Amino acid sequence: MKISSRKKQFLDESLKMIHKKGYKATTMRDLAGQMGFEVSNIYNFIESKESLLETYLFQISEDFHTGINHIMKSSHDPSGKLKALISLNIKLTSTKPYQVGLLVNEWRNLQEPKLSKFVDKRTQYEKKVRIIIEEGIEDGQFRRFDIDIITHTVLASVRWIYYWYIDHSENINPYELEKQVTDFIFNGVNRTK
Repeated sequence: MKISSRKKQFLDESLKMIHKKGYKATTMRDLAGQMGFEVSNIYNFIESKESLLETYLFQISEDFHTGINHIMKSSHDPSGKLKALISLNIKLTSTKPYQVGLLVNEWRNLQEPKLSKFVDKRTQYEKKVRIIIEEGIEDGQFRRFDIDIITHTVLASVRWIYYWYIDHSENINPYELEKQVTDFIFNGVNRTK
């Protein structure tokens, strides 16, 4: 569904404000003021602040799930899958940094039953990352470490990247960033001969 340029501008500005102030501290009045119109006009763009959060969180979550499902079904070995996972994170973060910021920081603000649904999807994603790591260890490509530690270290290594795209004034080449993050992760997980 195509959205108007005015609605897109409103949504983009809303994401920036939520990033800056935090979801809980951002009010409907703040969002309206950012665009220079009355609070009542916001409802032409969104049903509620909660619906804005839900929509963006589940959209970006679905983007990550679609990507990792393709990776899991690929013919790549575990190293190739881990590289593809890093690439997926860089690509989504470089194109949708504010949505990824919501995913990292604001998901706890969802209300039930959406919160439980989201936590379930997040857990499923983490399990898929864990499977890639387990396969790499079993295949002898990755070092034998505690799988939970490796899984969460890999995820932490890619989750912070949205800060770079939002808070740094200089441009960063996503391919260079991907190479550096991949090298960093693989220096930690690769089994030394």
